[in-house]
Amino acid sequence: MAQSASFLRNQLSNHFWLYSLLGGLYTVGVGFLISRVGPTGAVLAVLLPIALLLVLLILLEPRFGLFVYLQLVFIVGFSRFLPASIPVGVSVDGLLFLILFSLFINGQRMEWRRLRSPAFALIGIWFLYTVIELFNPEAPYRPAWFLHVRAFSLHWFLVSIMVLVIPITRNDVKIMVNSWLSWSFLAALWAFKQQYIGLTTNEQIWLDSGNAATHILFGQLRCFSFYSDAAQFGAEMAGATLVAITRVFEEKSIKYKAFFAVLALVYFWGYAVSGTRSALFVLIAGFPFYLLLKRDIPKLIAGVVLAVPLFLLLMYTSVGSSNYQVQRMRSALTPMNDPSFILRLQNQAKMRTYLQDLPFGAGIGTSTDGGARFSPWHWAAHIAPDSWFVELWMETGRVGVTLYIMMLVGLVLVGIYQVWQLKDPWMVKIMYGFLAEFVGIALMGYSNPVLGQFPTNGVIYISTMLIATCYRWDTRSATSESSINQSPTYAPAL
Repeated sequence: MAQSASFLRNQLSNHFWLYSLLGGLYTVGVGFLISRVGPTGAVLAVLLPIALLLVLLILLEPRFGLFVYLQLVFIVGFSRFLPASIPVGVSVDGLLFLILFSLFINGQRMEWRRLRSPAFALIGIWFLYTVIELFNPEAPYRPAWFLHVRAFSLHWFLVSIMVLVIPITRNDVKIMVNSWLSWSFLAALWAFKQQYIGLTTNEQIWLDSGNAATHILFGQLRCFSFYSDAAQFGAEMAGATLVAITRVFEEKSIKYKAFFAVLALVYFWGYAVSGTRSALFVLIAGFPFYLLLKRDIPKLIAGVVLAVPLFLLLMYTSVGSSNYQVQRMRSALTPMNDPSFILRLQNQAKMRTYLQDLPFGAGIGTSTDGGARFSPWHWAAHIAPDSWFVELWMETGRVGVTLYIMMLVGLVLVGIYQVWQLKDPWMVKIMYGFLAEFVGIALMGYSNPVLGQFPTNGVIYISTMLIATCYRWDTRSATSESSINQSPTYAPAL
């Protein structure tokens, strides 16, 4: 040890001139950045060394890059607190391609054979279709394809490759689950701060820039936490609530049951303060699906018996209407009394007329932000889809949206088959929660574009591939899987 310390001191002493030179150049560079771009330069000066270290670590270990990606899809939401000149969203693209490059550098350690997975084939077919859409003759401005294809298919395709070929361990799965639930808990706390304490200056500026029209209804704030909007936040909270509820059912220890029950209450109230009505269907669809996964018919019947009176209470009475959150949930169950839902149906009727002779759609990138930016004269830029599936219908046509829904159904079927083969208790409860949440979020895609937004899309991209290859961490195959170098025993975790 003493010899190593002496060697290190000698190396530092011999290269002191080099470190001094590099430090001086860095200081000059920081001064130049600040003089040119102001506070943004100071932020870049702090972030640049961290970014360089992260790049080095990702190149050495692709698994680390996957962890960074999962954190980054949540950090993107903080962009409203940063200078507009910092391209936070584009950083996700750069990270994914950096991880992909690292996979090839470390190719000998990667498990490329897993790309033969049926789930990856489904995603690959969808990705190929979106690539062909680049040549859609109806597209008014073809380069806009690059803006929307990332959320449509590219990111899912890239993340699928990473999750499949990286030799992920059971402990890695635990880290991913804990990261997601921890971020969700912090998001709920931040929403409570918005609801009961107040907004920050940046959040108020964001509302004043035009978002108040959708986030302040009848004088009530729809909390959005540090997510892109209230709909995204509500969907994530509903998904986290569902996963926490499944863990209450699955855990054997009273201590852990109580812990996840508290988490479920926190997440559920986070969903409630978001005012996102459609997120209720994540729970309505996801929990019965979880009971079906367990093949527990008595509990399914008991759940229906308990749920029906609650729905009837919301649909046909005014109990709790004085509470804004309860009233928002009630309106989700009576959509034909909601002017915004009726407007959606009217918009879809208009689109049906335009798309009647366009089986492949108007082209990827023609609606929402892409259409407003690149082809504002086109009809697709003037009709709000207000739905993930409707947006896909507009841009990829009835052929595209049908193919996409078939992919989702196929992923669910693959997931059911794989989960039902599991023997490991810990892995069963993790995958039950993931698969039930996926079903709930997919159903919510009819009313909101949450499947194409951070952080929900990042969580879904990772979890679907974990479900499709969950056999990797099953105890019965521990001896045959080189990626599992741990004891089959497990400790309860988040």
